[in-house]
Amino acid sequence: MGKQVTEMLKGTLEGIVLAILSRRPAYGYEITAWLRDQGFSDIAEGTIYALLVRIEQRGLVDVEKVPSEKGPPRKVYSLNAQGREYLEEFWRTWSFLAERLEQLHEGGK
Repeated sequence: MGKQVTEMLKGTLEGIVLAILSRRPAYGYEITAWLRDQGFSDIAEGTIYALLVRIEQRGLVDVEKVPSEKGPPRKVYSLNAQGREYLEEFWRTWSFLAERLEQLHEGGK
């Protein structure tokens, strides 16, 4: 990923992770692996874990500790009602920005 993509991703990664969690509960490594499979190869696991801590502290997700076959229990994150509201706002904001950017790209129509 180039520097420009990395910088743009910083501003949207929270919404992306919430969108992933809106589909199903997941733990940090699963989220990181899915992002890498989607082409976001430069995302560090530490970045995702720090983001998960922040969204947990803000009350956007519920956390369940699930036993792991290898090592300590995993923290599985699921989107709660407050997180769903926040995600809806993210998508509204994303649509607004995408429309304006498309207008600029097309020459200001």
